[in-house]
Amino acid sequence: MSVTPVSTLVLGHRFADALPELALPWQAEEAPEPRLLVLNESLASELGLDADALRADLGLLTGTTPPEGATPVAQVYAGHQFGGFSPRLGDGRALLLGELTDAEGGHRDLHLKGSGRTPLARGGDGLAAVGPMLREYVISEAMHALGIPTTRSLAVVATGRPVRRETVLPGAVLARVASSHLRVGSFQYAAASGDVDLTRRLADHAIARHHPEAADAEAPYRAFYEAVVAAQADLVARWMLVGFVHGVMNTDNMTISGETIDYGPCAFLDAYDPTTVFSSIDEQGRYAFGNQPVVAEWNLARLAEALLPLLHDDQEQAVELALESLRGFRLRYTDQWYAGLRAKLGLPAEVDDELARPLADDLLALMKEGRVDHTSFFRALGAAARGDAEPARARVLDLAAFDAWTERWRALGPDADAMDRVNPVYVPRNHLVEEALDAATAGDLDPLTELLDAVTAPYDERPGLERHAEPGSDAFAAGFRTFCGT
Repeated sequence: MSVTPVSTLVLGHRFADALPELALPWQAEEAPEPRLLVLNESLASELGLDADALRADLGLLTGTTPPEGATPVAQVYAGHQFGGFSPRLGDGRALLLGELTDAEGGHRDLHLKGSGRTPLARGGDGLAAVGPMLREYVISEAMHALGIPTTRSLAVVATGRPVRRETVLPGAVLARVASSHLRVGSFQYAAASGDVDLTRRLADHAIARHHPEAADAEAPYRAFYEAVVAAQADLVARWMLVGFVHGVMNTDNMTISGETIDYGPCAFLDAYDPTTVFSSIDEQGRYAFGNQPVVAEWNLARLAEALLPLLHDDQEQAVELALESLRGFRLRYTDQWYAGLRAKLGLPAEVDDELARPLADDLLALMKEGRVDHTSFFRALGAAARGDAEPARARVLDLAAFDAWTERWRALGPDADAMDRVNPVYVPRNHLVEEALDAATAGDLDPLTELLDAVTAPYDERPGLERHAEPGSDAFAAGFRTFCGT
């Protein structure tokens, strides 16, 4: 694909044109001393962008000099935040610059985070610090490398503007790419406005952009809802399989596309424990690791409420249709979860689920009891499938239980090579992420570069990266908390 110079880049504005009620025209704040920290050259190429031109002129990546004809907007949406409904949220510190067309002809949002206050800022300063923006860059690119649907990070630019949090920190802007930024909260805003036509136009826009097959269904809006339910069931199952904790699963952080979005207080498990919470603001554990499937289902129920007028003219019948469709989430999630565990255990297709599912459940119970490191243990099982159980065995407390489980598992003929293709060696280890962000905030990008090298090729074990395959210390884990960045 040929590359497009920044000066001649054309950004579409389909969202703003189709849904002006959800789009506030706005401009990014000036960046006094912009400095590029990291640029995703492979993503730039995928989008047909000239990486050298992006480096030479940072105005696109900061939003300060958008291409001619672009109409940057702050998107309006609502949302349930920790269970409480806010009827008007939106991009308080973010802007949708417009839509790009990628190498495959798909539409991709080019979006900024930390570009300054908008009318939706709700008292915030609209800014972002270097650390949280680099966190999103690292985690989102790691998720992409793991094959998990996600927004992508194109670049992080230091702005030269100080940001006041607990201390004064250097400011930054993240340039983010997504198949769209339509959220459950977008539909909640439309529904709360009482404008059924707006809800219908939003649904039509979402169908055309993400789920075009629904347009030809007998009941298009129900088919659309079921497509979102399926996409989210698949997504959350994938999170659970790699030990990812989103941290803030508000309805405004659930996409219609099925991509992971908004990497604020997120992290990966070390010790396997479904009650794990990393977010400093999740005091009740609402968004704990093991709660994620239930929360996703709850969020999808809120989407169903917003779509009721489109499902049937009679509200009672609309509710029945929505409930019937929502029941598909639990079934789909369970199937995807156990299919993923089968793959992680290398079980051949001919092994019946009546054997496979209890085997997986017993292993997870063993891991939970011993607080076994999630990532390294599953990877070590590949060696056990080849006959050397010691790397995995050394990580558990109940050796007799592990030995008995291993005997059952090996009798089913696990495929070690297949296991290595789905069990990563490297995920963004929390202690190494913090180390890299602290160093980058102080001006040293070398730890960030090494971290990205590890997590963007997560299945390929390489010399020199051994510490990226191991958890942090118990002392670190005991005090580790993540923050939303605002």
